[in-house]
Amino acid sequence: MTVPDEVPFPFVSAIVPMRNERRYIERCLRSLAVQDYPPDRCEVIVVDGGSDDGSRELVESMREELPNLRLLENRGKHTARGLNIGLAFAQGEVIARVDAHAAVAPDFLRESVAALRRTGADVVGGPIRTLGEGLAGEAVALAVSSPFGVGNAVFRYSQREQWTDTVAFPAYRRDVFDRTGPFAEIDGGEDDEFHYRLRDAGGRILLTPAIRSTYYARRSYWELARQYFGYGQAKVVVLSRHPRRTRLRQLVPSAFVLALLGSAVVAFFGGLLVLPLAIVVGSYVTTTLVASFVVARRHGWRHLLRLPVAFACMHLAYGLGFLSGLARRAFGQPVATPREAEAP
Repeated sequence: MTVPDEVPFPFVSAIVPMRNERRYIERCLRSLAVQDYPPDRCEVIVVDGGSDDGSRELVESMREELPNLRLLENRGKHTARGLNIGLAFAQGEVIARVDAHAAVAPDFLRESVAALRRTGADVVGGPIRTLGEGLAGEAVALAVSSPFGVGNAVFRYSQREQWTDTVAFPAYRRDVFDRTGPFAEIDGGEDDEFHYRLRDAGGRILLTPAIRSTYYARRSYWELARQYFGYGQAKVVVLSRHPRRTRLRQLVPSAFVLALLGSAVVAFFGGLLVLPLAIVVGSYVTTTLVASFVVARRHGWRHLLRLPVAFACMHLAYGLGFLSGLARRAFGQPVATPREAEAP
């Protein structure tokens, strides 16, 4: 499938996987309701993974604002399965993924289609603006928007158009799925795995600042740690499928956790054996404080003392998650793989 110039507005399907997102889903759907794309040339497919917080009822109440809204059920609950269910029902020549935690700019669909046409990319997406709620949430948002926090996940902070490994809230040419297959059901790693598979098949992914969206970060350090622990576990599965994609930076958090634990055990015996632990902790604390100073100088000094906590939550949780994934895999236990759907 191409996105031909003679068709001014190819049909677009926006898929929104959701589970217990009452706090965010209304904002997400309202942003899709005000798109400057012709409403008869797009649809919004919400795939609900068994919400029990009123999210589903809230979506139902928005049908008047979104006459092109479809609400589907995902008994498997997890995101990847929800995306695949949405794909099975989607009618679009272009498939856009939007998370319930996000809100997109009014020209999101139009700019996505334009970028696909202009560049010949298979997938396009834009840098995301991350916002936080409350002081902890604001620090979390800044941490996940920093290269020190997220490495080369350029969609988190870059404003330069470039070819890249992955993007958030992407728009795909429909035939990408015909060539590459559906999303692998890796809880928290479906995007990375699919984009690795696509690039291995010769696909191209474009990041362009013309496509704009806002993401709402986790509101507490605990929620952030849980999120990144899951990312670490999922990365084990993703890299086991694509070992050639392994990079040193992906291993640094788990290496840091191992160094921290190993030096702590050695330090237990006292004397000069405390020195390795002091070096590991001192080096990390110094680096984190420098990174926090740089971010706080730009975004406000009130964040200076909270940023190191957010960075530590990300790095330690990711490293522990990665090591946990390796251990579970070594003992033959499932890692970041959703359970089978329950019988109706």
